[in-house]
Amino acid sequence: MDDRPSDPEALERYIERNVQELARTVDEIADRTNPKNVARRGADRLKEEAGQVAKAVGAMIGAPADDDPEGGGIDKRVVLAGVGAAVTVTALVLWSRRRRRR
Repeated sequence: MDDRPSDPEALERYIERNVQELARTVDEIADRTNPKNVARRGADRLKEEAGQVAKAVGAMIGAPADDDPEGGGIDKRVVLAGVGAAVTVTALVLWSRRRRRR
């Protein structure tokens, strides 16, 4: 159970490795909890989800129907703008609720 070396030089190396490992762990925790990094990860996640929603809406719109004489159907730009607006409003509402809780 005692995995520490008994040789003084080996013990110093063991301690130094542990100190370096703890330093890396503390740096990683500081990086994870940095507000700028947290906000960046949240924005990245929101962009990714918005992209997935846009792809899903694009798939739902699909090609124009055969019986549509103009071949236009629903303008994809209008739908995507609406989805973007909905995502933006949802993000703002969630952000304002979170700020009020603090």
